[in-house]
Amino acid sequence: MHKTKLALALLAGLASMPAMAQDIKVGTIFPLSGGAGPDGQTVTNAVKLMVQQINDKGGLLGRKLTMISKDDESTPAVGVSRANEMIAEKADVVIEGWNSPVTLAMQPILARGNVLDITAVSKSELILSGETNPYAIRINSSNGFDAAVIAKYVVETMKAKKVAFLTQNDVYGNGFQSAVEAEFKKLNFSGQVVMTEKFAFKDTDFRVQLTNLKGAIPDAVIVTNSSNSSGLPAMVEQYRQADINSTFVGAVGIMLTTVFKVAGDANNGVISADIFFPDLPPFTTIPESKAFVAAYTKAYGAAPDKSAALGAAAVQVWAQAVESTKSLDRKTVADAIRGKPVKGTVFGDVQFLPNGQMQPHYVVFKVVDGKNAKLEALQQ
Repeated sequence: MHKTKLALALLAGLASMPAMAQDIKVGTIFPLSGGAGPDGQTVTNAVKLMVQQINDKGGLLGRKLTMISKDDESTPAVGVSRANEMIAEKADVVIEGWNSPVTLAMQPILARGNVLDITAVSKSELILSGETNPYAIRINSSNGFDAAVIAKYVVETMKAKKVAFLTQNDVYGNGFQSAVEAEFKKLNFSGQVVMTEKFAFKDTDFRVQLTNLKGAIPDAVIVTNSSNSSGLPAMVEQYRQADINSTFVGAVGIMLTTVFKVAGDANNGVISADIFFPDLPPFTTIPESKAFVAAYTKAYGAAPDKSAALGAAAVQVWAQAVESTKSLDRKTVADAIRGKPVKGTVFGDVQFLPNGQMQPHYVVFKVVDGKNAKLEALQQ
């Protein structure tokens, strides 16, 4: 009898105890292998760092954050599989997206699973169209914003009369080229597009396209290539080997650490633009940026590039929205970000547009020492 009463008392006591709060699950889906693997690892490492910093300060909503990382292999079908895995593992948020085709394939899956989906890097305009994800959020700049910056520089500063495109043949590359050509019309561009050469994301041999471009003698060649650790360094090296005198104008965001590491001084003279630089103003005066650069460099032995900053900012923006709303609900958190200002990110104080796009601020630059990744700011 006494044992029975004791057991019942213990059960009653356990039933009256509050349930232990489960960890909040932060998922990442990026390429961790293949041509974009090193870049995907960079973004994932930045997310991991920010998750650890939040945990060091006591977590979020009184709960610890745990991280689930998956490799999409830069392949839409694999991305869909990884998105389904995130749903099965009950991720509270998924930070994703290096390749636009993969992001666009994953979006409807995550939306149907009611998982908040934040795109860190992928640039296609379709990502924020609302058709597959009405609560879309993107940290990186879009093709449309990027195109306006590049087109204006080529037309008004370079005063180019003959322009060619070397375009990655997918939704990202084709979308960017279309956006640049639309901007040319807005600027009343009096020159002409003399040639377009295309290639696949996984290509590493561009000699045929480059021979054709050299023969067209354009003033500028506008390039998209998101294979930053494989295809793009090979393209830059082959461009120099072909002795092409036309200015290589890279699409926004393609000149990352991996390109400098592999292609070195072959990058000298490349003109491009971006929205984050660890060692250029205004980021050298933003406290959150300086702290992130120092922490990332200590953790991983190298300064972060723009892709790392995007991953870190995605965590910061999401965490602030969760803390302010005291909720993990997908719509509630998204509504606290879309169309709202967010203070204290690695990009400084930022503003999100109603469609979920973070408003970008650009620096146009020229590579002056590719071996050491030194840049000269041309326009801010």
